Amino acid sequence: MDVYQIVTDRIISMLERGTVPWRKCWQAGSGMPRNVVSKKEYRGVNVFLLSAMQYSSPYWLTFKQAQDLGGHVRKGEKSSMVVFWKMLDKLEEDEAASSKGMIPMLRYYQLFSVEQCEGITVPSDPDEIVNPFTPIDRAEQIVSGYKDCPSIHYGGNRAFYRPLEDRVQMPNQHTFDSSELFYQILFHELGHSSGAKHRLARKEVLEVNNFGSEPYASEELVADLCSSFLCAHAGISNETIEQSASYIDGWLSVLRKDKRMVVMAAAQAQKAADWILGRKFGEEEPA
Repeated sequence: MDVYQIVTDRIISMLERGTVPWRKCWQAGSGMPRNVVSKKEYRGVNVFLLSAMQYSSPYWLTFKQAQDLGGHVRKGEKSSMVVFWKMLDKLEEDEAASSKGMIPMLRYYQLFSVEQCEGITVPSDPDEIVNPFTPIDRAEQIVSGYKDCPSIHYGGNRAFYRPLEDRVQMPNQHTFDSSELFYQILFHELGHSSGAKHRLARKEVLEVNNFGSEPYASEELVADLCSSFLCAHAGISNETIEQSASYIDGWLSVLRKDKRMVVMAAAQAQKAADWILGRKFGEEEPA
């Protein structure tokens, strides 16, 4: 039995006897964006708008605020939008009598991360988590050996692969609970990247699929199985296998908990792992 079959069987075994709830394995400070001048946290949809950006610092400011602080926004930097709204009283006239009503007032502002600025003293985030990170040689060799590897960027509170830019975004290494879990997430995103048009051209990557749909869930299965395979090749599967099984179990609920989906996705994941490892499909690794 090869390493792929061993890992697949272990995951299926865990799924059959139940798994622990999946949890995010990194922390990026408090996760709440705030204004660098007022120190007030942004609220509502603004939290999602700003947290989706690639910056690790939670501090934001306007162009004018940067100037007032004696600094400036670097040339060519693009702003991020936030919105502000509240209900205002309005006196409405009708044929019978005057009555008060409420109308919404909506404004928007353009902000920049302090990481896009120069000449500004950036306050430290008291809630930032800094964990020790030790590179794992075999895992680093897998990443460096990925011949047509997408660009990898660090920062922010999200991990994702963006096909149009052929780019992987990762939280900073020191925000992960362990070095092993960092590589697990990185391998997951690299697994997605293997499906790009100029690589394996998986339709689940090439087409736009809604979150929670069957094609979306299928691609998540492929990416996480690929991650499990690569972790096994790096010798860190014992640290990540339970996390992977728990994550996969969540997607199987979308796919009607059909355990055969793991086996079907494993075939695609094998091709993805082999592509990243620079091997022909099904080729065994030397002992």
